[in-house]
Amino acid sequence: MNKFDLEERLIDFSVLIIEIVNEMPNSKAGNHLSGQLVRSGTSVSLNYGEAQSGESRKDFIHKMKVVLKELRETFICLKVIHKTKLYKTEAKIEKAIKENDELISIFVKSVETAQKNLNQ
Repeated sequence: MNKFDLEERLIDFSVLIIEIVNEMPNSKAGNHLSGQLVRSGTSVSLNYGEAQSGESRKDFIHKMKVVLKELRETFICLKVIHKTKLYKTEAKIEKAIKENDELISIFVKSVETAQKNLNQ
């Protein structure tokens, strides 16, 4: 997968997050979790864009770790929303959880590889 495919995948993930948030109930818990989810779930594509123009290899690694951190936060938030049934379309939540898990795996490997290359 090249960086443009990954960028497009992250953008599609952010769009899915927005769709989920727009369907969440207007309740105290729904508003709180939707706010958290929209921030962390859309920041992954934005921070990845920043990582692509990192000023150094260390800066690139740092920004990739930020993307990973936001993905992990999004994953937990999605699981809470799923368990509390604060969603309208279960298929979207399940798709987002699966994609989120795959993206975490990709970024764990990317960070490991970048750190390994930095130390050589």
